[in-house]
Amino acid sequence: MASADLLRREEEFYSSLFDSAKGDGAKSRSQLIERKIELLEDMATKVSNRRSRKWMNDRLLIELVPRLHVEEIKGLFAPPPWGEEVPLSAFCRTSVGEWDAFRSIDMDAEARLMQHMKRSSEKPRNHVDEGELIALNGWHRIDRQTREAMKRNFLPDLLEIYEERVRAFIEDTSDKDVLMLNVQDPFQRLLLHGVCEFYNVTSTTTSSVRDGRPWKTTTIKKRQGTGVPSAITLVNFLRMKKNGSH
Repeated sequence: MASADLLRREEEFYSSLFDSAKGDGAKSRSQLIERKIELLEDMATKVSNRRSRKWMNDRLLIELVPRLHVEEIKGLFAPPPWGEEVPLSAFCRTSVGEWDAFRSIDMDAEARLMQHMKRSSEKPRNHVDEGELIALNGWHRIDRQTREAMKRNFLPDLLEIYEERVRAFIEDTSDKDVLMLNVQDPFQRLLLHGVCEFYNVTSTTTSSVRDGRPWKTTTIKKRQGTGVPSAITLVNFLRMKKNGSH
C-alpha cells in the first residue's frame, strides 16, 4: 500500500495531469513536464505494486506526448468518413429518379435487353470476320513471289481492272465457262495470275504468233470450288495490310 504522503502527492498529480497547474503560469511547458516526470519517477520508486507501477509508466508516456490541436486530432481519423471531404461519385450526382429506374429494373427485362445487345454486337462482327477470312484465304492462295510483287509495286488501278473482269466472269450465270485475256506485259500478266488465285479460278498462259510477233493469251476457268467472290476485294485487302489492319 502506498503511504498517506504518496497518496496525497498522487492526488495532486492527477488534478494537474491534463490541465495547467495553478501557480505555474510563469513556467514554460517544458519546465512543467520536467516537474511532472520527476514526480512520476519519485512515485514509481516508492510503489511496489506491479499494476500501480505499470499505470505510472503509462502516465509518464502520456506526459511526454504534447497536447494535440483540433486539426491534429482531426488528422488522426483521416481518411474519410472522418477526414477531409471527397468529391461526390457519379451515382451520387445522378438524379434520384434515374438511379431508381436503373436499380429497380425487372430482371427478366434486363436479361432480354442484354441478350439482344449481345446478338446485335456479335452479328456484324461475325459478318466482318467471315469476309476477312475469305479474303485472307484468297491471299494465301497466291504464291509468295506474286504477293511480294503486289506489295512492292502496288498498282491499284490495274488490279481493279483485272478484278472487275474476273468477278464478272465468276458471277455470270450463263453457260460461259472460259474467260480469255490478252496481256502482253510480263509483270502485268503476273498480277493477273495473282488476281485469279485470289478468286480461286485457274489461269493458264499460252504462246502463239500473231502478225509475225509473239502473242500471249491467258485462259481463265472456274474451279469446282469457286464460290461467290469475297466482299473484300484484293485492292481493299492490300490497302488494309498497308494501313496495318492485318
